[in-house]
Amino acid sequence: MIGRKKETQYLSECLESNQSEFLVVYGRRRVGKTYLIKEYFNNRFSFYATGVSSTKTREQLAYFTDSLREYGDPSAGCYKNWREAFAALKSLLSDEHIYRDPVSGKRIVFLDELPWMDTPRSDFKSALDHFWNSYASSQKDLLLIVCGSATSWIINNILADHGGFYNRVTKQIHLQPFSLAECDEYYRSRDICLDKEDIIDSYMVFGGVPFYLSMYDRRLSLAQNIDVLLFSKNGQLYYEYERLFSSLFRNSKKHLAIMEAIAKKSSGMTRVEVIKSTGIADGDLLTRALEELEQSGFIRKYKNFTKKKSGYFYQIIDPFSLFCIRFINDRSFSSWLKYIRTPAYNAWRGYAFELVCMCHIDKIKSVLGIAGVESMEYAWTSKAGEGGAQIDMLIDREDNVINICEMKYSRTPFLIDKDYEKKLENKLLVFANETGTKKALHLTMICAGGLEHNKYSEIVINEINGIELF
Repeated sequence: MIGRKKETQYLSECLESNQSEFLVVYGRRRVGKTYLIKEYFNNRFSFYATGVSSTKTREQLAYFTDSLREYGDPSAGCYKNWREAFAALKSLLSDEHIYRDPVSGKRIVFLDELPWMDTPRSDFKSALDHFWNSYASSQKDLLLIVCGSATSWIINNILADHGGFYNRVTKQIHLQPFSLAECDEYYRSRDICLDKEDIIDSYMVFGGVPFYLSMYDRRLSLAQNIDVLLFSKNGQLYYEYERLFSSLFRNSKKHLAIMEAIAKKSSGMTRVEVIKSTGIADGDLLTRALEELEQSGFIRKYKNFTKKKSGYFYQIIDPFSLFCIRFINDRSFSSWLKYIRTPAYNAWRGYAFELVCMCHIDKIKSVLGIAGVESMEYAWTSKAGEGGAQIDMLIDREDNVINICEMKYSRTPFLIDKDYEKKLENKLLVFANETGTKKALHLTMICAGGLEHNKYSEIVINEINGIELF
């Protein structure tokens, strides 16, 4: 198993504990949640069932019944509701012949794609609540694992629930996409020859989503793989962006419109700007859509450095979504190979590399030697028009320092000339004057191909190259 060391440690702790455990595993779709659980337990459970997308309550109950029969209950019948189904599960788990983990002796129940089981007007949530609180929680040898890609449902209905599930979850795993280092390890495990620069390029398109990486054909170049997977009508990812959102959100058109609007500005948009760009009315529906996108890992919400009390900015942080918005949605590009090296391609590359850096803040802080220092990360735009400045990322540290980060993508060392040095000096000056900050400003260059040293580069206090992001 690639990476996932912390996650497997949590699973081990659940097995070793002397009490019942309620583990929630969540994260964006395609990130490998089901694979993690099935691989760790070698596909051996006391009971396993999964929800089915776009299916009514009767069909969900039928699939659940099939699982009951498969795991040892030949008498399982057609249940009218979830209360009856969970009562049958309780009976199954009480059987002396039920499978137990050979080391810990625990009974392991895995309910996958839980949000899909909760169909409209069903009693699923109350039945699961009753199953846990009246039975499972008192069993010292039971591990209940629930999992789902609809992250907002998991958070709102389980983790942040104020009813029966309040304070009931004993452990949770928020499974994240692979880091660059884990992508490197994954590619090498499959004998795929990519250098560090190509892996960064791959991350700018696919993010660190294991499911997408698994489709890579090692006989083809990275550009050819992108062409085959995303631009060919028969490509496995040709419709992935639309399917991804429709599988997560019941009214995905609103979410897609918000994503396309926010993608226009690398520093993100305010709520007012989102409303103006999308035409979506201000209100609870917009609030819910923004929260769901944030909870699902597609955007992040942050406070402006100089306007901490006046609202949030919303910024895309998912590389795959950005790529699809820029190149796939309108279907006007028939081939990635033909599009490479155009001005629009170069503009996307710069934006996408910023997302790679944003996804590796912890690694950047580690390279800077400030891993243990509390910080907040922002984008910042000057209020001034002509002569103003924009900072794509700043790291506002609790140790009285702000790293002003400039991120540049190039395969060769980035050169700071006289004109660019003046631009950097102006950026620092405008930021200091407008914010009135008393903190020390450290100009930090993050360059994929490294930084070329000359007399103009002396303005830089910290430099990080693409290899160090691994």
